[in-house]
Amino acid sequence: MFPKDQLIQRFISYVTCDTESDPNSRSTPSTEKQWVLAHKLFEELKTIGLTDVTIDQNAYIQATLPSNVAHDVPVIGFIAHFDTSPDFTGANVKPRVIDNYQGEDIVLNQEQQIILSPKDFESLLQYKGNTLIVTDGTTLLGADDKAGIAEIISAMEYLVQHPEIAHGTIKVGFTPDEEIGRGAHKFDVVSFGADWAYTMDGSQIGELEYENFNAASAQIDIIGRIIHPGYAKGKMVNSMYYAAEFIKALPAAETPECTEGREGFYHLSDFKGNVEHTTMHYIIRDHDRKQFESRKAYLLNIVAELNKKIGSECIKVRINDEYFNMREKIEPKMHIVTLAKEAMEMAKIEAIIKPIRGGTDGSQLSFMGLPCPNIFAGGHNFHGRYEYVPVESMLKAIEVIVNIATLATRNQN
Repeated sequence: MFPKDQLIQRFISYVTCDTESDPNSRSTPSTEKQWVLAHKLFEELKTIGLTDVTIDQNAYIQATLPSNVAHDVPVIGFIAHFDTSPDFTGANVKPRVIDNYQGEDIVLNQEQQIILSPKDFESLLQYKGNTLIVTDGTTLLGADDKAGIAEIISAMEYLVQHPEIAHGTIKVGFTPDEEIGRGAHKFDVVSFGADWAYTMDGSQIGELEYENFNAASAQIDIIGRIIHPGYAKGKMVNSMYYAAEFIKALPAAETPECTEGREGFYHLSDFKGNVEHTTMHYIIRDHDRKQFESRKAYLLNIVAELNKKIGSECIKVRINDEYFNMREKIEPKMHIVTLAKEAMEMAKIEAIIKPIRGGTDGSQLSFMGLPCPNIFAGGHNFHGRYEYVPVESMLKAIEVIVNIATLATRNQN
């Protein structure tokens, strides 16, 4: 459908722009360097022939592909984010193209002996014969979510170049700071003007998701007291000891590495400590809203119990809700999920409908009045050096976008 080499070139031009976001920044976008790719995308959307292309003071981008049919058709949006995760560096990405992959180990970095192997990542074996794009082992790739951006722009370009393909008005939206939970915070749903949308932010080919975690972050601060170790008896308070007690009080089996499916977890994402002051950052996740609230209450109870044991309020906790499970907003409008499933079937793809063990801009947008399920973008092993994307999966994602646009002109809801 879309030229493979052109898609590869487009994708590589995106991932070689460093767009890592910063959770400690309060600006939008959270890093100045995100503007470089934002301006590039703004110009590219105009170049391919979209209309009403805008970029606001916070780097949110919107564009329109006007309808080419006379009858009323729902306005559908496609959304992706251009920031990359701060979990692993996105600076100086050096992507490598592996043609006709046959299931062998891929040496990402000879010097450091970093190897992408199907022994560790079995998903590789389903892509024999495909073209893979991988890292050099020292950075993430950025397929999350620059693959989604490349797919949306390529699909729009294809529709512009093929006016014989019927479609209604299509809206395009690109956001900063999704990876730090703020991607949809300043998205203008009203100006976007879509009846519903899809984020192109899933992983393997076929993924179609309308459930995600309920999510919160927690910061725990523990204040100790430093005294010369030789004279510390009865006086020193080592904040790190109480941090260890806090960690031990949480269920050991309810961590990311021990859970799957709809199971929730507590994740210690950062720890900085000395005798006098320790700070821990946790993320709290659960698909079930009641369980989610119970998890937050359990954490607060641990703090209360430890403070009682210590005999002072030396442990402080701050919990912030980040986003909620979009299922409750999507289920009343399940025809939008059915439409995406039909579009995949047209492309000879088996839909994999499952809950997201994470979140997308779509979860927040759904609660802002824009129902927004998530569709695969094709990548694997996000947020790290072993990230890769099969080009054929990206080509199929383009096909799905075009099919959705076409089907919407026939299916009136």
